[in-house]
Amino acid sequence: MTGEEDPGAELLGRVFLGRVVEAGDEAGGRWVREFGVGEVVRRLRCGGDALPGVSGTRWEGLVARARRAEPERDLEMARAAGARFVRPGDAEWPRQLDDLGDARPLGLWVRGRPNLRMWALRSVAVVGARACTEYGAHAAGTLASGLAERGWVVVSGGAYGIDGAAHRGALATHGATVAVLACGVDQPYPRGHAALIARIAEQGLVVGELPPGDHPTPSRFILRNRVIAALTRGTVVVEAACRSGSLATARAAQRLGRFTMGVPGPVTSALSAGVHELLRGEATLVTDATEVIELVGDMGELAPARRGPVLPRDLLQPAARTVLAALPGNRAAPAEEIALGARTTRDEAIARLYELRALGYVERHGDGWKLTRQAMISVRNGHRPC
Repeated sequence: MTGEEDPGAELLGRVFLGRVVEAGDEAGGRWVREFGVGEVVRRLRCGGDALPGVSGTRWEGLVARARRAEPERDLEMARAAGARFVRPGDAEWPRQLDDLGDARPLGLWVRGRPNLRMWALRSVAVVGARACTEYGAHAAGTLASGLAERGWVVVSGGAYGIDGAAHRGALATHGATVAVLACGVDQPYPRGHAALIARIAEQGLVVGELPPGDHPTPSRFILRNRVIAALTRGTVVVEAACRSGSLATARAAQRLGRFTMGVPGPVTSALSAGVHELLRGEATLVTDATEVIELVGDMGELAPARRGPVLPRDLLQPAARTVLAALPGNRAAPAEEIALGARTTRDEAIARLYELRALGYVERHGDGWKLTRQAMISVRNGHRPC
């Protein structure tokens, strides 16, 4: 947009271009940057000399599409579907999308009440295979629930499999979720997710860069993924085969300098092979929401340290632990023998044995000391002795 362009005309111009120029077309983005929206619209409507960077055949195709474009009608269709058009420069525009350069969307169609820019500031993408396993669906749903419970917005593509599990996981905790579609926001795809996408639009946001009524194509899914990557602080991949489209989201996130994460799966599963390949590169292994937030969150939001169970004997002082370890497991032993095994003096060993007796670990048998039955059970099972 140049300083001379009227905001209303610029809005109509971007809606017009969204109908003419394919999403993610860097040539179109370069035209807008160099010539301004108004001039690009004028050249396409007039059908004169081609703009730089395209062949004559392609220019003719763009001009033919321009003749059929009706931006006012697109805006009316959007309003009827409860959607609005958000463009660069608007208060609601997520500025991190500017990182896409000339591949930045001309604008986004948005369904839902929340402010897209505010929600995108604290968001994480969760993507993965459409034909996922039960493990993958459970992992994605649990991860999304954990993120939503901690105040993070879960962004995904609205597709079957991992995408749907992520959206449902966030919705189940009354959390925030955004579906970025590869079609018009008034044309939910896949059809089997019509009810889910309607619920997301009611509780969260449904976003797309294609105009109302437009249908998805394989290339549009790939181009949609760059928006998911740019919109969020990081991308988590849960189950992906080596040729999975969700890996395009992860690669886009890496190019944009966003965090890229993967949830590992069985090494025998082809649906986790793509994730494992990511993890062999620059992606970070994560297993739950706290580990994701440790990467994408603010300083000090650390995941808890992973430890095994704390056994009662782990809480003993080192000297007492050494004496306890010196007791034979099948008989009573005199203090001298225990002291020798613990590499300490007899008096020190006796002092520690009385401490252990008070805690229920040992009992005295005449001149000898023996582990109690409860101590033997606690050593085997990790329970506190009575």
